[in-house]
Amino acid sequence: MTNSNEFEGKVALVTGSTSGIGEQTARRLAALGCNVVVNSSSSVEAGQKLCAQLPTDSIYVQADISDQEQGQAMLDATMAEFGQLDFLINNAGWTTRVAHGDLDGLTDEVFLKTFEVNVFGTWWLTKSAIPLLAKSDNPNVVTITSIAGVRPVGSSMAYSMAKATLNQMTFLLAKSYGPTRFNAVAPGLVATPWTQDWDDQHAAVGAMAPVPRSATADDCAEAVLACLRNGYLSGQVIVVDGGLTQLM
Repeated sequence: MTNSNEFEGKVALVTGSTSGIGEQTARRLAALGCNVVVNSSSSVEAGQKLCAQLPTDSIYVQADISDQEQGQAMLDATMAEFGQLDFLINNAGWTTRVAHGDLDGLTDEVFLKTFEVNVFGTWWLTKSAIPLLAKSDNPNVVTITSIAGVRPVGSSMAYSMAKATLNQMTFLLAKSYGPTRFNAVAPGLVATPWTQDWDDQHAAVGAMAPVPRSATADDCAEAVLACLRNGYLSGQVIVVDGGLTQLM
């Protein structure tokens, strides 16, 4: 039986949380009593609307994590409002579809933006958050990566490389910065607003995966909660793909 007050008194910062996995994670955490910092780089109205709907104390902070100063300002706002940080959920990311065989299509601009948001932004924010998390009695970082980080697949080669980097970052931080726990959730294709036009991809996953469908945002949020709940889980990448990688 789920304890609706399981995370009462805790504070979670969920980046990229105005839609998809981030939004559902924020909703699930708040339903369990957690106070939430909602974030996006541009969707201000959606962020404010989500905060108004959450049952616990929450704030919306607009910040593009690929800008180091904006990321720091978001942490500062979190501490000013709540005085603590217990959970950092690194969900914000960016990608665009480029066929792996199209080297010309993978322009320097696409490559750099993919790394600036997914890797540099996540690293800067996590690095700055670690001293704040260390004051918590249950400090956690959960990073949303992808099966593209464990198999040579994904929306672009740059995206696959970036997500593999985040998986490795998770291992390294878990080794060196306990008792803060660091884990990653690596979904397969997820049905979100971002992928709503990827009909061919969803059809391919549905035809191939042992669990014959794409993941949902709640499948991924449930895995995040599992990482937070298991007090002895650290340095792991939890693949949420309906068994798809077993066939790759």
